[in-house]
Amino acid sequence: MKVTIDEKRIEEVLTRSISKIYPSKEALKSVLSSGKQMRVYIGIDPTATDVHLGHSTNYILLKKFHNLGHKIIVLIGDFTAQIGDPSDKNALRKKLSALEVKNNLKTFKKQIGKIIDFNDKKNPVQFAFNSKWLAKMPFGQVMELASNFTMQQMMERDMFQKRVKENKPIYMHEFFYPLMQGYDSVALGADIEIGGTDQTFNMLAGRILVKNLQGREKFVITTTLLENPITKEKLMSKSLGTGVGLDESPIEMYGKIMAQADENINQLFIDCTYLELDEIDKIKLDFKNPRDLKMKLAYEIVKIYHGEKRAKEAEENFIKTFQKKEIPERIEEIKGSGALGELLVYNKIIESMSQWRRLVDEGAIKKLSEKEEVRIMDYKIEATTGVYKIGKRRFVKII
Repeated sequence: MKVTIDEKRIEEVLTRSISKIYPSKEALKSVLSSGKQMRVYIGIDPTATDVHLGHSTNYILLKKFHNLGHKIIVLIGDFTAQIGDPSDKNALRKKLSALEVKNNLKTFKKQIGKIIDFNDKKNPVQFAFNSKWLAKMPFGQVMELASNFTMQQMMERDMFQKRVKENKPIYMHEFFYPLMQGYDSVALGADIEIGGTDQTFNMLAGRILVKNLQGREKFVITTTLLENPITKEKLMSKSLGTGVGLDESPIEMYGKIMAQADENINQLFIDCTYLELDEIDKIKLDFKNPRDLKMKLAYEIVKIYHGEKRAKEAEENFIKTFQKKEIPERIEEIKGSGALGELLVYNKIIESMSQWRRLVDEGAIKKLSEKEEVRIMDYKIEATTGVYKIGKRRFVKII
């Protein structure tokens, strides 16, 4: 596979959505301009079943390296997921069982495949699992890896410092996580690792191990995290209800992007779309209304994951439902009877009964034919067909 050395394209790859490059942007640019094919990877621990837009920044960057002709690797941390990454955590992370990890993996490739072309025959994408080397590592080798770091280095991490001040426990196995993630770079023979700024410590641990064990350089690229520029809150927080999953329906995805604060528009355009930067600047000049600009953003993002036709349908649904205050023509249909809350959970319209209780408390469940809010927790659906509005954006017809 011939590697592209076009200076403009390399500059764009090393600038857009980039927080920092180790050891330097100039050093990496020099290697990329030489035409050498690099082994570039991203590691992801399958600690949940969903991939959201916050992850997409890294995969879009990985795709760009692939387009330049470099060898890319998606590393699944099926072993490390069972330990738990302490990064950005103020308490011990829940350890997952092998079965939980396996279940979480089921939809991962499909979701990531909306960005990365796993069917590329000319430059095949490698899919790797770190249990292949970590599960078999003898304790003597673990001790050897540990000798490359000091306890002071580990304790410098912000989350550990905070736990010490709050008198919260730090467990020994948490110190081994950077060693394991670091050794992934050695096992893969990686030249470049991509990750969010919250992974900087772990990725640099890999750089140290590659230098010490293989006597070569490993570049580390940290990408910008999606966050509100004013509040500094993460844009894709599941706990705050702001996450946009890659496997969500076009209508739900479009609606969630429209619900984003106006100040988030610029970063979402830069980090989550394929539009050129000069095109984004032109779009921002052409649009005078933030809502219309956000509609363009929502359309571009939905188009990536569901195609142009479904993006247009989602846009039309939004206009009809929220601007014209009408019920959309295309509504999800489910069959069943009994408790409405349980039926919605079973059909994955909502995540849990706790979410059902919150929606009922907020008056966010409405039976449109009766024009009334559902205010009873054990609300039972009647024999007749009914259309319900669930939250702000979702409509369901129950037969």
